[in-house]
Amino acid sequence: MSSTTALRTQSVTAKTRRTLLKATSTLLISVLVPSLARAAQILAVRVWPASDYTRVTLENDSELKTSHFTVKDPERLVVDIEGLELNPTLKQLVAKIQANDPYIKQVRVGQNRPNVVRLVFDLKEEVSPQVFSLQPVGSYKHRLVFDLYPANPPDPIAALIEKGDWHKITEKEFPLAKVDPKIASLPEIQPQASAPDADKSHSKAPALIRMITIAIDPGHGGEDPGALGHGGSREKDVVLAIAKRLKEKIEQQPNMRVMLTRDADYFVPLNIRVQKARNVQADLFMSIHADAFVESSARGSSVFVLSDKGASSTAARWLANKENAADLIGGVNLKSHDKQLASVLLDLSTTAQINDSLKLGKVVLSEIGGINRLHKGSVEQAGFAVLKAPDIPSILIETAFISNPEEEARLTDESYQDKMADAIVKGIKKYFSKNPPLAKNKLT
Repeated sequence: MSSTTALRTQSVTAKTRRTLLKATSTLLISVLVPSLARAAQILAVRVWPASDYTRVTLENDSELKTSHFTVKDPERLVVDIEGLELNPTLKQLVAKIQANDPYIKQVRVGQNRPNVVRLVFDLKEEVSPQVFSLQPVGSYKHRLVFDLYPANPPDPIAALIEKGDWHKITEKEFPLAKVDPKIASLPEIQPQASAPDADKSHSKAPALIRMITIAIDPGHGGEDPGALGHGGSREKDVVLAIAKRLKEKIEQQPNMRVMLTRDADYFVPLNIRVQKARNVQADLFMSIHADAFVESSARGSSVFVLSDKGASSTAARWLANKENAADLIGGVNLKSHDKQLASVLLDLSTTAQINDSLKLGKVVLSEIGGINRLHKGSVEQAGFAVLKAPDIPSILIETAFISNPEEEARLTDESYQDKMADAIVKGIKKYFSKNPPLAKNKLT
């Protein structure tokens, strides 16, 4: 080997060593100090205000480590996010807070120290915060979620009394009589028998029929848009519009009131939807949806009830699995779940509940069949988590296929929404005409 060749070989070897040393150093730094390798990137920020709680979501390209604490006088929530540099997307959070947000006055965002961003939520009242992370699912990347619940939530029945009309009775000859809210929900009060010498003119008193409470559950919401139509319609918007029309029509009945599990665009976990209905001692639970399928030719309306033995068809099983995955998409803090409650809601459904649900489902399906083609001519059954209240007749109504362009157009049409609500109300009235609420636990 010549001296020139030897020098070239040594030069290449030295250069290779330097390159390997540099690469090794970079790798060690990225392993030992990952925050120096690349700061996480915030991809989107979203805020979902509601009367129940306000949710703030930061979508990012990697999982974030956080710490948080509350401060009194005035009320504040402070959140530190590690491995993050302030970027324009995160700054948009400030403008996302609405003036009518029930819990957040404003939010301040700043670089607290290198690789640590601090969020300070100025609050309107004391909150019980839940801060948790969600793994990527569907079209979402990693999400960091802040759920701000009121520290002193209102009593659900008291809230329903405040919103509802408790002064309605069915006796036409006593139209102005006042019904005490404390007794309005009690069983029927029968007049006492008159004594032989009693004044016959006072022997008859009006019977008080307790108010019927119906829980209407517009599916999906917030982070979970539900099924999407080819024209851009979102299931969560369509079913909320139908649910509001249904609520208005039901409340026109002389002895019915309604509780919506959500009345705006926010997410409600499946078990909370059921618990809300139980908290107000609902007589019926009706979950409103707009179906979707991989083939756009699928069409028709359907009604489902719970099954404790398996789905009545492959399609029913597929749909139940899809709807039960809503918690994964909408995002639930699993650490906060009451395991005992979840067990009750998922495992203690009774035969009586399913029988009553079938009766309700049949009359509602029959009425819906008058305004739209039915996907199947009978009520189907499957293991929907949202139908598992053990003591409330519960049905899930698929109003139409939003994945079918023709039915998507109908679902977004106000006239069709109105007809759908009318049909459901007729079904409810027929159900109660044969199954009075005072005897709803008796098999007929």
